[in-house]
Amino acid sequence: MNYKEDKDGNLILEDGRVIPAEQRQRAEVYSRVVGYLRPVEQWNDGKQAEFADRKTYSTKPAVHA
Repeated sequence: MNYKEDKDGNLILEDGRVIPAEQRQRAEVYSRVVGYLRPVEQWNDGKQAEFADRKTYSTKPAVHA
């Protein structure tokens, strides 16, 4: 879903709905680093920078004959 953030921190969703800043919640993001799932906020600065540069890919399901 696409959204924009106004100068007051409110979210404006693509359908026009507005979520006030005081109703927003931070989401804790987990990802795998060195074999373990850990909150990204607990990573060192270098790993956090690598995470920001990651790209995600979608693959087609395998076709079994």
